[in-house]
Amino acid sequence: MPIMSKHSSSLVCYCGRVSRERIVKAIRAGATTLKKVQAATGAGVGDRCMELNPKGTCCIPDIVAIIKEETGTKQAEGCSCPHCRPK
Repeated sequence: MPIMSKHSSSLVCYCGRVSRERIVKAIRAGATTLKKVQAATGAGVGDRCMELNPKGTCCIPDIVAIIKEETGTKQAEGCSCPHCRPK
């Protein structure tokens, strides 16, 4: 498994204040899908992305990328948060 980077404690989910380190720990404990990571950490379930995330985007793509880095598996992409859903 990849070693956590020096930025491993940086926030990934600003709505839930969930760090990269917490997400990686959840993945290493068996949460290997987006839904499992969300259930284990509370990341990616908020709706204040545009307001709280400095990138002004949803954290789901970042969570999916971390899952892919840690597991080497391709994850279904896409987000169902109010900001990302097609209007």
